[in-house]
Amino acid sequence: MSLEAFHHSEPLTLGVELELQLVNTHDYDLAPYAEDMLRLMAKTPLPGSVVPEMTNSMIEVSTGICHSSSEVLGQLTQIRDALVKSADKLNIAIVGGGTHPFQQWHERRIYDKPRFQELSQLYGYLSKQFTIFGQHVHIGCPDADAALVMLHRMSRYIPHFIALSASSPYVQGQDTAFDSARLNSVFAFPLSGRAPCVLTWGEFEQYFDKMTRTGVVKSMKDFYWDIRPKPEFGTIEIRVFDTPLTIERAAALAGFVQSLAAWFLAEQPFTPAEDDYLVYTYNRFQACRFGMDAVYVDPASGDHMPLREHIVRTIDHIARHATGLGASGALHMLRGEASGGQNDARWLRSRMQDEQLLAEVIRQAAMRFRGTPP
Repeated sequence: MSLEAFHHSEPLTLGVELELQLVNTHDYDLAPYAEDMLRLMAKTPLPGSVVPEMTNSMIEVSTGICHSSSEVLGQLTQIRDALVKSADKLNIAIVGGGTHPFQQWHERRIYDKPRFQELSQLYGYLSKQFTIFGQHVHIGCPDADAALVMLHRMSRYIPHFIALSASSPYVQGQDTAFDSARLNSVFAFPLSGRAPCVLTWGEFEQYFDKMTRTGVVKSMKDFYWDIRPKPEFGTIEIRVFDTPLTIERAAALAGFVQSLAAWFLAEQPFTPAEDDYLVYTYNRFQACRFGMDAVYVDPASGDHMPLREHIVRTIDHIARHATGLGASGALHMLRGEASGGQNDARWLRSRMQDEQLLAEVIRQAAMRFRGTPP
């Protein structure tokens, strides 16, 4: 199978996908209501789409094509309000967060869709363990070569994306000591990690042809990379974000991606190289484990610094581009969180410290998602 041609898209346009948890309102464990939610949601005309995910206690929502983070927020608000209305009819709740804090993976059921059943056959228990919840951000690129350069430039900021979105400190009832434990489940898949460092579409096509000849992959969907090209949309897709607890944070993260992309296109600040990846897995681990308290190793200089300091410095550096895109408010919010060392993982831990009951933490997280303070 040959690689699909890279389609045209308007540069810097955005699309956001959110994988969301369905929980009962009795003990706030996951609830197998995906089919019922999809049936109810189909009755409301909405931007984007609502689709099933790997197991039947989760659904994925996505925006249409957006031009700004405020447009993303507008669309997510419509979708969120419809989700909440549908969930209330079923007496369940919708929650953000990268993992459900105490669900037992062996109790999950694979959603009845051929691709999910095939993946379950291939990956065994990993498929049920894949009941994790991420945010994906698509960014439009001028052309195929520019998409690959953009992909590898964005790779330097993977730790920033992880720390700012981290919301999965609890797994199977335990505090994992990670801010983003979700990504540990992704790393178990054989084609996860990072894309090969090629900067032209011709070279990428050669790589894809070699991989399909091995029989290991059939399509781009088989790559679980942190960032991957999406030729059918004319975008790259950043996949390392935990689903945030609020749609406001999800939209702000999209604004950060868009502002970085605008800086890359306007100033071409550096040329990516294979050596950028010498510190990639170390930086990624640091961000997953320590969140805002991580150490960041600059791939160009080798300097070590607090990640939160590098996030603040980056946001300040791209502020002019954010202003031009109407993303200043979004970046101001993220800058404040980084300066204070705050993220959703820290909020979840603080609620647990106060409540001493994970079900109550989830109840409060569900209130946050619906826009009502707990």
